[in-house]
Amino acid sequence: MWETVASWLGPDEWQAVRLSIQVSLWATLTSLPLGIFIAYALARWEFPGKQVLNGIVHLPLILPPVVTGYLLLLTFGRRGTVGQFLDQWFGIVLSFRWTGAALAAAIMAFPLMVRAIRLAIEAVDPKLEAAASTLGASKPWVFVTVTLPLILPGVIAGAILAFAKAIGEFGATITFVSNIPGQTQTIPSAIYAFLQVPGGEEAASRLVIVAVVIAMAALLLSEFVARRVANVVAGS
Repeated sequence: MWETVASWLGPDEWQAVRLSIQVSLWATLTSLPLGIFIAYALARWEFPGKQVLNGIVHLPLILPPVVTGYLLLLTFGRRGTVGQFLDQWFGIVLSFRWTGAALAAAIMAFPLMVRAIRLAIEAVDPKLEAAASTLGASKPWVFVTVTLPLILPGVIAGAILAFAKAIGEFGATITFVSNIPGQTQTIPSAIYAFLQVPGGEEAASRLVIVAVVIAMAALLLSEFVARRVANVVAGS
């Protein structure tokens, strides 16, 4: 399959596809544990600043992506508050690197992930968790043995939706890490670049098709896996 796609795409196009998949996978996998934690906190806990946290989580959906990218540049750039610290003490540079693209994609996709997982948690009857607690199970163990299996379809759906969103991220990414072929040029950035040069429409069209196929496949896979996992959990 991948050989067929690679032969259909040009070297620069295929490079953008591979980088997009790499960035999206890292963005999804690294943000998933935090996404589950934040979703659980918003669904189950009451604490000061809960609505503020909820607003911060969903802020990337409301802000223009360029604004989010600029804030990332101010924070995680080499002269940014966090970026300067990471560079000096750990030698980690995120701006104008594919790792920075993964960070930008993760932040833009995070609200979709959290929302899907939060809805799954809110659908779980708290009495089930309370019953496990009365039997002597600790809260972490209750979550692992009771809550997590029940919300697994939502977790998977949220992760796949976040992956699809990360594949299509453009504004924050190009602002934070620019559009460097082979380093930060993902599918949307490559499409933009091809449309800026004469004769680039054909290459851009091929990448548009790839982006649509990946997005549709992710959505269909999300529904399929979520239903299969839900059936397995219901039958266990």
